Amino acid sequence: MTSQTFKNLTVEKDEDGIWVVTLNRPEKRNALNAETIEELIELFSKAPRQGARAIVLAAKGDHFCAGLDLVEHHDEDRRPEDFMHICLRWHEAFNKMEYGGVPIIAALQGAVVGGGLELASSAHIRVADQSTYFALPEGQRGLFTGGGATIRVTDLVGKSRMIDMMLTGRVYQGQEALDVGLMQYLVEGSSFDAAMEIARKTAANLPLTNFAICSAVSHMQNMSALDAAYAEAVVAGVVNTQQAARERLDAFAKKTAARVRPNE
Repeated sequence: MTSQTFKNLTVEKDEDGIWVVTLNRPEKRNALNAETIEELIELFSKAPRQGARAIVLAAKGDHFCAGLDLVEHHDEDRRPEDFMHICLRWHEAFNKMEYGGVPIIAALQGAVVGGGLELASSAHIRVADQSTYFALPEGQRGLFTGGGATIRVTDLVGKSRMIDMMLTGRVYQGQEALDVGLMQYLVEGSSFDAAMEIARKTAANLPLTNFAICSAVSHMQNMSALDAAYAEAVVAGVVNTQQAARERLDAFAKKTAARVRPNE
């Protein structure tokens, strides 16, 4: 896949298997129309099988994503069953991201609003700069979330904060957004540069290990505690005995591997 494959996304790849996927509708603040969702489904369906070892999800312009393309939604004048199927396609795209097994690092700036927050919450790691702000203004617009916010955003911030965001349009940014869990990193400079650094670190892991981390954890969260414990044991049995890990384990046993140390 290349940038020529898509109309609303650009794709760049490097020799280390790091892909940069950029939302490319800056004139719409990268709002998600139906066509963009289909492109996300195609990209994240194929990326794990085409050598992606880590993906940075970025956006062109000043804003990451302002959510559902409300102009398209208004002009289409959809029937209830039509919009239900649109929502199911959103879920398909975001599930491909969360459960696909390739680390996805979202580089956030400006608006991360409504469906844009649903998109960002489907990434495994979120990095925000000082311009980034988060909101779910559905209540003020007579809408309800349809792309997984009730699942993923609630998981990040808790039920009470999620309901508050929808009812009041409350905006989170800066340290407060970090504290409630909307992102894991808040940087002074470029969120893209920081996301690339994280991508390079994760891409250095063994692919099978990353696959387990970026798929099994989410699956286990959907299970009962008893089933999750069994599934964890099965995944650990496969991952922890992989041939590719022998060299790393040998370095640890010989005390030549890098040690885990606190930040200086």
